[in-house]
Formats: sequence, C-alpha cells, structure tokens
Amino acid sequence: QVQLVESGGGLVQPGGSLRLSCAASGRVFGITNIYWYRQAPGSERELVASILSGGTTNYADSVKGRFTISGDNAKNTVYLQMNSLKPEDTAVYYCNADVVTSIPQIRSQNFWGRGTQVVVSS
Repeated sequence: QVQLVESGGGLVQPGGSLRLSCAASGRVFGITNIYWYRQAPGSERELVASILSGGTTNYADSVKGRFTISGDNAKNTVYLQMNSLKPEDTAVYYCNADVVTSIPQIRSQNFWGRGTQVVVSS
C-alpha cells in the first residue's frame, strides 16, 4: 500500500513563496512521473505542472516562470516550489505520482495525495 502525504500549504501574502511537499510511504521503489493539480473553489481541477521520468517538464500558462516541479527519489518525495504567488493561485493543491511498487517485475501505479490548502491573500 502506498500513501502520498502532502505538506507545506498555508496562508501567504501576494508575491510570497511556498514549497509544497508530497512524501510517498509504503512499498515505494521509485517515483517516475509526477503531477501537481489544483482546484480553486467553484472551479474544476486543473493540471498545473508535471515532470516525466525522462526529465521533461510542463507547466500551465498561468504558472510558467513562477512554479517549479521536482522529485527526489532518494527521499520518495515530490515538490512544487511556488514563487511570486498571486491571489488567483489560491486553491487546494494535489500531488499525483506514478510510483514503482515492485522490483524487478516493475509495476507502476498511480496515486493521489489528499490535497493541501494554499491561500494567497493580503
């Protein structure tokens, strides 16, 4: 069983920064593809950033140049560094990752975190 536990959310003023973390626990041999989503009140969940096992990253236009996605397999943790935060970044942020759960017969499974609240307000 694998669980993703998020942390790092909170209240921050516009222009500030937050670093979200999502730690994987359980039978984890590695983390490959990583995705961060967010869902604002009254809005649909949207993909804001991703990094694939090959190293390619993608960002939503609204966060390009401000957010950075990364992963640390040694710590079984994924991150979202958020800089120059804006009020419109207010949302619940969810981590999602493809996790290798079996070796050597590689099995990759997708897991979701439960979300962490980010509020950007003055």
